[in-house]
Amino acid sequence: MTRLDRRALFTSGAAAALLTASGVSLDAAPRPGGRLRLAVARTGNALSRVARGAVYDTLTEIAPDGALRGELASHWQGNADAREWLFDLRDRVVFHDGTTLDAGDVVASIIAHDARALGKVTAIEATGRLQVRLELKQGNPDLPYLLAGSDLIIAPGGQVDVPLARAVGTGVYRVARAQDGRHFLGHRVDHHYKDGLAGWADSVEVIVISDARVRAEALREGYVDVAALPLADGLLGRGDFQYHPSAQNMALAAHHGVGVPRVVGTQSALDDGRIAERWWVV
Repeated sequence: MTRLDRRALFTSGAAAALLTASGVSLDAAPRPGGRLRLAVARTGNALSRVARGAVYDTLTEIAPDGALRGELASHWQGNADAREWLFDLRDRVVFHDGTTLDAGDVVASIIAHDARALGKVTAIEATGRLQVRLELKQGNPDLPYLLAGSDLIIAPGGQVDVPLARAVGTGVYRVARAQDGRHFLGHRVDHHYKDGLAGWADSVEVIVISDARVRAEALREGYVDVAALPLADGLLGRGDFQYHPSAQNMALAAHHGVGVPRVVGTQSALDDGRIAERWWVV
């Protein structure tokens, strides 16, 4: 694909993907509404990371400013040697299929992940409807940070490895249409526990476009709002765009009318997969 296929973009719900770096918001406060469209490359599993970051939650998360905060977990505490941990869950969190999150879903999900990154887990159990106990072979004070990993999603009954089209999570966006490796359309969930904190756009669209030149053209012509790009070729002097981190060392480009958090952490190139819920359309 060397030229922009406009028909394909329209029929697939064209979108673009963002990477992160330090950025400055266009507006002090995010604006709700509209649709955020992202275009990503085929390499690096970018579509899956952005889409699953919108659909699923983890126990903890790294905020845009790099600080650790609870997501599905409302509170946690480790013992003196950081071997045994208790995690309290948010009450009345609902999966997209209408079922209510409980400790059993968390236990099943962590077991399904076979989470080696957490160290040797010797025991994990639900100690109540909304509490999970996790015990490690060796103490690890960084456990709450590790649980924010984008791969440690929580799914109903531990069903963490399903095709994107059948993904069911507790995230701010539910799947409307998706095809692994090609495109994703998500609609914002009403009455979400993150209301006023995340999920600003009414819908998020992500499309895979292999050719960087075509991604640049899609952005320039207004078919997408953000595009993952290695260079600003085709954009400089041809419109009002933002370049992140900079035009000389860029990972993505966005229309100037895309809002960005005041501080964007650098934990990973895709902002831990949370671009869709943290950026907005001005």
